[in-house]
Amino acid sequence: MLPYNENQERPLAVSDSPQNPLRLYHARTKHAFDAYAEGPGQLDWDAQPAPFRHYPGAPVLELPLAADRFERAYGRLAEQPPAPVPPALESLGALFELSFAISAWKSWGPNRWALRCNPSSGNLHPVEAWALCGGLPGVPDGLHHYDPERHALEHRVLVPPGDATPWLAIALSSVMWREAWKYGERAFRYCQLDVGHALGALAYAAELLGWRLRPLAIGGDELGGLLGLDRETDFPAGRYAYTEREEAEILLVVDAPGLAAPPPSASLRAHHDGAGWLGRPSRIDPAPGYRWPLVDQAAVASRTPESIPVSAPPGKLDEFPPLPPHPTTAGAAQLIRQRRSGQRFDPRQTLPRAAFLRLLDATLPRPRAPFIGQTAPAQVHLLLFVLRVDGLDSGLYLLPRGGAGDQLAATLAARFPDATPVDDCPPHLGLRRLTRASLPELQRLARALNCHQDIAATSAFSLGMLADFTTADGAGYRELLREAGRVGQALYLEAEAAGVRGTGIGCFFDDPVHEVAGLGGERWQSVYHFTVGTPVIDERIESSPPYPQRQQEES
Repeated sequence: MLPYNENQERPLAVSDSPQNPLRLYHARTKHAFDAYAEGPGQLDWDAQPAPFRHYPGAPVLELPLAADRFERAYGRLAEQPPAPVPPALESLGALFELSFAISAWKSWGPNRWALRCNPSSGNLHPVEAWALCGGLPGVPDGLHHYDPERHALEHRVLVPPGDATPWLAIALSSVMWREAWKYGERAFRYCQLDVGHALGALAYAAELLGWRLRPLAIGGDELGGLLGLDRETDFPAGRYAYTEREEAEILLVVDAPGLAAPPPSASLRAHHDGAGWLGRPSRIDPAPGYRWPLVDQAAVASRTPESIPVSAPPGKLDEFPPLPPHPTTAGAAQLIRQRRSGQRFDPRQTLPRAAFLRLLDATLPRPRAPFIGQTAPAQVHLLLFVLRVDGLDSGLYLLPRGGAGDQLAATLAARFPDATPVDDCPPHLGLRRLTRASLPELQRLARALNCHQDIAATSAFSLGMLADFTTADGAGYRELLREAGRVGQALYLEAEAAGVRGTGIGCFFDDPVHEVAGLGGERWQSVYHFTVGTPVIDERIESSPPYPQRQQEES
């Protein structure tokens, strides 16, 4: 009923045309039952790339740990607060604290590692964050790198204060080698998923403060120059240059009371160069054992061109009814900081139907966190493996998320002619059951398709995100993967609010997923998987506060 072939050979590339380098990249980096995408044969964890980048020599401004002062119930987060928080040092600290800061330290025996509010593939964290501002109370004018290890700003450029209206922008960049070190050629995919999660985390933190984020139209090379990522003195060419380079990703303006739009990027760059650059970037990996040129090639091919206009999201983002308040009494900051990736799930536990439908509802692209600032129609739709949800048959389901979701449903109808809408389901969800399957059969299938990982089979449900590759050329490829990351961020927080836990899955067998769904050709591609269930907590792993010394001092 649900066919797949574990002996399937690796398919030929979807497209070998030089006009479609990203489709070639995507095809080449697929996992198959008989072969995984190219990656390192083994890992030396003692030689892992540095998880934190610093700028020694740059002045440092510690940010206050202020998020609890702005706490609001997660269930009411979508409601506009009576008065948005004024932008200043304290509120900027809260924005970073709930998006990129360390949420806890974990230890097991001699090993100790940091967890952060924004999730990342393999906990490798390629994404770096930056603040650009002028006239912000308590923050010097200029360009600042956010240091999550100290919850501080490192001043890369300081310019004389002006008398213009205050403004604030947040930029993101990626140290792609942090992912490539472990995942090889597939790393560019994971970096963009991480950027999507980061954008979602920023959107939730901004919503807690009553702020809004919107992307600015700026080319990738231009943004790299604005952040100083093209400075040869800081990032010299050489044998290992690829380990140190950062890829400029996106620039977001903060809309809040009393803030104006930033000055033009050319004017900012002139101010930066005129004022002088402070500090030098620390090394990420001085002695890598591998190199994956395809990752850099994908970055260049998908880079936003200069001066491309960023259009407003189309009407689909406004066509869904408002997401109702969540019944949880937990605070938004509390849930953001306690978010974890589940490592094991209890197969004896089920998920209430109402919680399941609420989780799905939160993934629809409304003009609120985590989708605020999304610049494209919904391109990602959910192929669900429903295993243990009260009141629902185990089987394969589809959740179209607007956009071309109805076209995907029509395509799947050929494979599943008996597909039916789910009874007593909110009509705007459009959830439909494609086919029933016994729990043992579905468990075997979910486990096999997700690189034989139990977390996809012991959970309440798992899913694959099917993306419409119609616009997957150029910068559209990044947008598509980022949207999948945003969906994952919604699932993470909604799972925490429901008292369960989520886990993103980057390792799956691409074309076997398409075979199960009856999808041929290159239009619909699985780009990210996810699973949600009742976690089994490993009590051997100890947890400690993120900034213990500072929290004692500020308490």
